[in-house]
Amino acid sequence: MLDESLLDSPEGLAEADHRALLRGTAEAGARVRTAARHAAEAGVGDLKPDGRPRAVLIAGPGAAATQTADLLGTLAGAGSPVTRLAPTGVAPAAGALRWELPGWTGSVDLLLIATPDGTEPGLLLLTEQAYRRGLTVVAVAPAGTPLAESVSGSRGLFVPMATAPYDHDEPLAASAPGVLWALLTPLLALLDRTGLLTAPPDALEKVADRLDAVAERCGPAVATYSNAAKTLAAELADALPVVWTEGVSAGPAGRRFAAALAELSGTPAVVAELPEALAAHSALLAGPLAARADPDDFFRDRVEEAPALHARVVLLRDRPLGGLTAAPAARELALTHDTPVSELEPEEGGELETLAELIAVTDFAAVYLALASAPR
Repeated sequence: MLDESLLDSPEGLAEADHRALLRGTAEAGARVRTAARHAAEAGVGDLKPDGRPRAVLIAGPGAAATQTADLLGTLAGAGSPVTRLAPTGVAPAAGALRWELPGWTGSVDLLLIATPDGTEPGLLLLTEQAYRRGLTVVAVAPAGTPLAESVSGSRGLFVPMATAPYDHDEPLAASAPGVLWALLTPLLALLDRTGLLTAPPDALEKVADRLDAVAERCGPAVATYSNAAKTLAAELADALPVVWTEGVSAGPAGRRFAAALAELSGTPAVVAELPEALAAHSALLAGPLAARADPDDFFRDRVEEAPALHARVVLLRDRPLGGLTAAPAARELALTHDTPVSELEPEEGGELETLAELIAVTDFAAVYLALASAPR
């Protein structure tokens, strides 16, 4: 059950936030600036690539690497394929994971390694394998780790991960906002130099400014009635989030939101892109999870029994190209099945800025839901 009174208690939220998730979300803009500075100091801005890589491979553990690959692949488009190397192993522990390069990789390909750990033996083996095959290797990880030494020793480029002192107090959540931006920002700067996407220093500064603006609007001190993230968290209490996205940038933001809900608050969510989402989820909205399916069982014990779980559509929209939109059809489908809809649409700006806003608001919402629904 969601403790809505906690949402409007900054002191209570701070006390419940043992992993500094709110602080990391609020300081996302600062993390982008620090990560951009680390990239510049590592020499990313001075790189003069001969041309675009044939393919970009990304390796790393957990949700952060998955989401980084998703975001970079979306932003790069068809310029060069961006592929995440999925690990194998018997457990999600640093010592158990292994990564393998595809057989076709060679000197015209680029390997990116993104990890908030840096001690994984499997990534050290992957670095050695890439060196033998002639791949260019760029890694973002904490400084002073075995991976940092391995990459530097094999003539790769290492960028120290932008960390905060409180990152070391508790194990980092893979979906923590600070982790994403610390890993993503240097790689955005790198792929800008290769010509795969557009992320010059001034664009990254605008991303940081947009993240700061969201933190001002959605921070713990802002009341629920005027706070989009707290409102969304309250709306998702006892609901199954059905996340529909529209627009290029909204896709990875929606997938990250679903992953953050699952990891941080234990809330399951389904996600799909419009217009295909309308066909994919129409049966779901018409089934037992529909809002009008047994909306209020008269004989239910209001004290001992939790309310029935019903779907709620969360529509994340970027401005679609050409003005074509499936949003009216999405609202109509939800209304037909008495399913409530929550909508988020970023303010105008560049592609990176609007993407950052969608990620930031949904990050805040996932954290608020996790804190206000945690047992105490």
